[in-house]
Amino acid sequence: MGEFRNIDLDTLPDKQGFRLRGMEMTRTETFTDAAFAFALTLLVISVDTIPSNYAELTAAVKGIPAFGLSCMLLFLFWHGHWGWSRRYGLEDFPSMILSFFLVFVMLCYVYPLKFVTTTFVEWVTGRRIDADPNVESIASINELFGIFTIYSFGFVALCISILLLYWRAWQRRDDLHLNAMERFVTRSEMGSWSILVSVGTIAVLMGLFAPQSLLTVPGWAYMLLPVLMPLYAFLRGRQLRRLQP
Repeated sequence: MGEFRNIDLDTLPDKQGFRLRGMEMTRTETFTDAAFAFALTLLVISVDTIPSNYAELTAAVKGIPAFGLSCMLLFLFWHGHWGWSRRYGLEDFPSMILSFFLVFVMLCYVYPLKFVTTTFVEWVTGRRIDADPNVESIASINELFGIFTIYSFGFVALCISILLLYWRAWQRRDDLHLNAMERFVTRSEMGSWSILVSVGTIAVLMGLFAPQSLLTVPGWAYMLLPVLMPLYAFLRGRQLRRLQP
């Protein structure tokens, strides 16, 4: 419980005033990074072979936008775990279990993730881009609601896993010797991930209970994020500046 007791924390490197206790990679972080790398291989543009002719090449290129969107979403969760690891350096049993849960959900999440991003790209382009010939088009509003509900369950589970990792760090705040600013950052990170959990939960509830129409598609719930996250970051930054010397 006192792994930082004999360390002068003020000698540690810091990021924006937060002393980084996890600069050395733990086995848990190594395992998590490897799992995220494997997840990316499940999203590769060309899943069978290297394109051997122009038609196969153009088909592979059409998959780039959906692949890019999928990578961006995976990066959100990889970066969340990376930031938590760097800040706290925890490798106790609860942290390992939560990291393993994150990996488990993420490896299950890649399939609905690819389906949603492929469908989104095809919708935005008016099907001028067939983002993945292996993914069949959604045939009904019922299927559209279903895939967004499955996707949102995965999104919520991933966000909860990161949220609980920060909650674990908060439980260990005395052992980690967090100062006032570091405690504020920990609480505010929990707030950020709570917003993501809340929006994902709204999407799940819309998928399960909302009348099925194009105006109530669960994906619209995620349009709240470009408003809520910058607003929260602004309020958080203003409070943080008051704590900094």
